[in-house]
Amino acid sequence: MNLWRADWNRFVREALGVTLDKEQQEILSSVQHNRRTSVASGTARGKDFVAACAAICFLYLTPRWRKNSLGEIELVENTKVALTAPTDRQVKNIMMPEISRLFNRAKARGVELIGKLNAYDIRTNNDEWFLTGFKADEHNHEAWSGFHAVHTMFVVTEATGIGDDTFAAIEGNLQGDSRILLVFNPNKTVGYAAKSQKGDRWHKYRLNSLTAPNIASKKIIIPGQVDYDWVLDKLENWCEKISPDEIISEMDDFEFEGQWYRPEDLFRKKVLGLFPKVDEDTLIPRQWLEEAHERWKQAKGREPLRADLNILGVDVAGMGRDATCYVLRRDNWVASFDTHNSGGVADHMKVAGKIMVARRQNIGLYVSIDTIGEGAGVYSRCVELEDEPHYILSCKYSESAKTPNGRELSDITGQNKFFNMRAYLFWAVRDWLNPRNNTGAMLPPDDKFDEEATEIKFSVKSNGKLYIEPKEDIKERLGRSPDKFDALANTFYPVRYAKPINVNRIAKMLRR
Repeated sequence: MNLWRADWNRFVREALGVTLDKEQQEILSSVQHNRRTSVASGTARGKDFVAACAAICFLYLTPRWRKNSLGEIELVENTKVALTAPTDRQVKNIMMPEISRLFNRAKARGVELIGKLNAYDIRTNNDEWFLTGFKADEHNHEAWSGFHAVHTMFVVTEATGIGDDTFAAIEGNLQGDSRILLVFNPNKTVGYAAKSQKGDRWHKYRLNSLTAPNIASKKIIIPGQVDYDWVLDKLENWCEKISPDEIISEMDDFEFEGQWYRPEDLFRKKVLGLFPKVDEDTLIPRQWLEEAHERWKQAKGREPLRADLNILGVDVAGMGRDATCYVLRRDNWVASFDTHNSGGVADHMKVAGKIMVARRQNIGLYVSIDTIGEGAGVYSRCVELEDEPHYILSCKYSESAKTPNGRELSDITGQNKFFNMRAYLFWAVRDWLNPRNNTGAMLPPDDKFDEEATEIKFSVKSNGKLYIEPKEDIKERLGRSPDKFDALANTFYPVRYAKPINVNRIAKMLRR
């Protein structure tokens, strides 16, 4: 038991007689060691099977017993496992049959798992130790109230079909030694399940049907999983053949057996385990971020020895916001984001002090501060302290996207104009990340930044100018302010057009 508790994959292999593929083993290990695991999957890729393995492992490997004074064995650390899905049919005909198969398989191997197997549960002789499955009901939060235990686990299949209210109820039970495992086909780009593949709270996995053992071997290695002939049919009917010179990364173009394909949304969801194609109004496609992250990793995160542009973007926290965010960009290389918690209290002098330390360590460093709101005080203090105040930039999102002489700023093509400076700066990040522009953008992997970047929407006003949606709309979807994206956007303030500093006016403001 100690060996199995230390290695759930060993328990699955030895006690249940199951051979998981490499990706399934990684998912099971994640559930063993991490509170939150999210799995987006193509069709028939074994997501429900590995979820059942995880549930059985948790049920039998986490409880603890001891002998009491009478020499009797008593349960001292109880375990409860809940399986849920959008419909009763999915619980009864998909989830529980996988549980039953594993339970009976162990028995056939001489491993007697304690408890009685029923249509919807496994019940032991202890009311505080069980596994049960039932349909999710977003209007019945009381259904989750009985899941307080030393060890609790929630397995949610087809998680994109379950409302956020249900997940809010489940979240209330994630205390102590708890787990939540989401498995789903990525049918929707919004909601709790979709968010789990973006945020840094989750350990994230994607099961691609093209990498399944049956596909790699072109024969049935694992019965019941996706097969080679099915994939060939979907390639023919749900994809367009393209040549290498037509490849566009944001279209999820891929190579299979020497041929390049462009997938339709059905293929993305059902085969690749990807969300539907990015909406046309999304500012930054996830694929662009992945490419920039990969270039950063290939450079091993090392900053360039020389750079023509060194600029620090600062997004200042204040009342109601917990963190000030700093990010350094040197030409096309970006350092890891640096966030400092302020506890929701404005600490302008501390922020200004940190900026001045950075300036003294790098005399050619520009600092771009958003001066709408909390950043105004930081900017004023930095200008007061600075010997060369032209290095401190006032980045006002609300001002016109124009040069000091009134010429409108444009995008990299020279065609698009902007509603305000915020729209210009956000679009500059997009232009920088767009693989077609060959900027060589290197961006450190950061789940929170990626979540922010892929949530931002843009539109075109009636006058033809590009417009970025209000921050309040982004915050409503994210549940927080996009501080990291704002800080990076600040580094794209056009330094050559920086307005001259009126030191006398700043001095007057400080005296007031």
